[in-house]
Amino acid sequence: MLDIVPVTLAEANAFVEQHHRHHKPVVGHKFSIAATDGEQIVGVSIVGRPVSRYMDDGLTLEVTRLCTDGTHNACSMLYAASWRAARAMGYKKLITYILDTESGSSLKAAGWKCVGKAGGLRWTGKRRPTVDLCPAQMKIRFEKEAPNE
Repeated sequence: MLDIVPVTLAEANAFVEQHHRHHKPVVGHKFSIAATDGEQIVGVSIVGRPVSRYMDDGLTLEVTRLCTDGTHNACSMLYAASWRAARAMGYKKLITYILDTESGSSLKAAGWKCVGKAGGLRWTGKRRPTVDLCPAQMKIRFEKEAPNE
């Protein structure tokens, strides 16, 4: 049985460094949580401000990293817990991006909605990194939104 526990950004980033297939640790966050099997961390979710300045409206957060060791149901449990935490903090929307080669089954299992392709293949503009920080693939955006109250 899995439990959700709070973790520091340093702990979450250490797990990402060790287990994530294609991303590196992040610089900042609003909060991080972990899934644990009672003895060790089996997955983490790092939630922060949206990377896209167009999505950063003060009421939206983004799951910037979600990473597990492959434990069954850990991804969907972390996505669902991230949404509950964001809602409890007063946020109205939570977004995340996956590569277009990924299925999104964990997001769908947690009740997230696919809103389609987003972004480009690479960063552009003056601040573009000299080396790609993630795979040069299209991304798909998923979101979870509070009902209109």
